[in-house]
Amino acid sequence: MDELLTNKAFLQVIKSGSFSAAADKLNLSVATVARQMNSLEDRLGIKLLNRSTRALSLTEAGLLYSERIRELVHQLETIKREVSTFQKDVKGLLRVHLRNSVGTQKIVPTLQRFLTAHPHLKVEVTLTDERADLVAQGIDVAVWLGKLEDSNLIARKLSPGKRIICCSPSYVKEHGLPATPEELSKHNCIVYQAKTYDSTWRLNFGDKKHHVNVSGNLESESSAVLLISALNGVGLAMLQEAMVHDAIASGELIDVFPGYDVSSTDADVALYVVYSGRTKTSPNTRAFVDFVVSLFRES
Repeated sequence: MDELLTNKAFLQVIKSGSFSAAADKLNLSVATVARQMNSLEDRLGIKLLNRSTRALSLTEAGLLYSERIRELVHQLETIKREVSTFQKDVKGLLRVHLRNSVGTQKIVPTLQRFLTAHPHLKVEVTLTDERADLVAQGIDVAVWLGKLEDSNLIARKLSPGKRIICCSPSYVKEHGLPATPEELSKHNCIVYQAKTYDSTWRLNFGDKKHHVNVSGNLESESSAVLLISALNGVGLAMLQEAMVHDAIASGELIDVFPGYDVSSTDADVALYVVYSGRTKTSPNTRAFVDFVVSLFRES
């Protein structure tokens, strides 16, 4: 019986709280899981689990063993990922985390090109604005905003993160356009809610700097909500240029202050593609990074 699989099953039994729940997670029969636990205890020569008709609990030895084996299993999985980076072909699984806005508007719509170019690759995409621990969570590559805080990561800038204040023609027809930055305070502005962002919109034009407190009847932590609402005439929104480029080109949205540098935060808002620098970069990761970089160069 495979020792690694047996130890994984043991950890799943602890996590699930029963043989049957663990069997469901592992796609095994309850009898198979029970045999794995019995085999593990026989090999170790000690009882790891207290079994009853109602519940399972760890013995003192089981607690110690679970803590040590969990760490070893994690290390082994990490080693397997590191060794796999020496493959020459783009194949297997690639785990990708993308920011909601740029993911839905720019990267995901073009993924077919990448998948066609690499037919033996499976891509698992997660849309999230949260930064994850790439190594701990087994993420190969991510796209996020702002400077790196982890020196073990490598980042390539995709875009300076330019923002545009925009609205729909229907909003302009009903409410007009602000003639100056200060007039933004009189308009319905859709405010982005997120850490380091606030309701003060900063507009710079040459040496002239304007800080305007804005408000409106809609706020959201989702850029997708801001975009859809702006398209539907709810109000003015500040969005990434890469996200609204096509809508402005088609006339669905209007750039309210062309030529201005705008932001709703003092933090770094550049867009980066990020991956681990702890090990040799895999062909899968390298291919995706090159694809995303070329995608933004086309803009």
